[in-house]
Amino acid sequence: MQFNTSLIRGKLIRRYKRFLADVELDNGDIVVAHCPNTGAMTGCAEPGYTVFLSPSTNPKRKLAYTWEIAQDFQGHMIGINTHNANKLVAEALNNKAIDAFSHVKNVVQEVTPPGGSSRFDFALESEAGTEYLEVKSVTLRRGQQGYFPDAVTTRGTKHCLELAALARQGIHTTLAFCVQHTGIEEVLIAQDIDPRYGEAVKEAQHEGVRVLALGCVINQQNIFINQILPVIL
Repeated sequence: MQFNTSLIRGKLIRRYKRFLADVELDNGDIVVAHCPNTGAMTGCAEPGYTVFLSPSTNPKRKLAYTWEIAQDFQGHMIGINTHNANKLVAEALNNKAIDAFSHVKNVVQEVTPPGGSSRFDFALESEAGTEYLEVKSVTLRRGQQGYFPDAVTTRGTKHCLELAALARQGIHTTLAFCVQHTGIEEVLIAQDIDPRYGEAVKEAQHEGVRVLALGCVINQQNIFINQILPVIL
């Protein structure tokens, strides 16, 4: 995924009201940027972090900048725009960049299975039939390990249980963690934050749901999935 315009560098002053961030640009100007991340953003929004903003070309937009990337004090790059996770996975699927999905012939986004109540991120069509894929964005880092979720997620728990129900019917299903943090080398479930979600993921895996973690290259020009990371359950 390439950025449409060159990103503008600055320093984070603060993130507040969930959707707003004050940033001092390299030229000294202070701007308010849109923060496209409703999560806790633990470890991703420390004052003083280097940040990269995309400028808007829409003159009617209220905020002229969107916060795309943070760089922590160790130099790790973090994609903080959670909306990009599905875009990254869609691009990787269409480019056959993930070996586990090389058999897929067609990719359809936002699909509710017949008789289901949840809409999953992707339906993947192949000669073997249709399989379902749900994507979660991971940025919470402890040491070299990434954790999901960073806050209680009843929606995520519901998705896991419904993936498990599909798997019991013999339908191929996958839960994929899109890791937008270059300092993360493996992914775990944050049991201390949401034990119910942890139980749901284990049940899903037990029923046959495939659990993957996808690592990314992140820089000022683009973000793209380039590797499979270990998942420890």
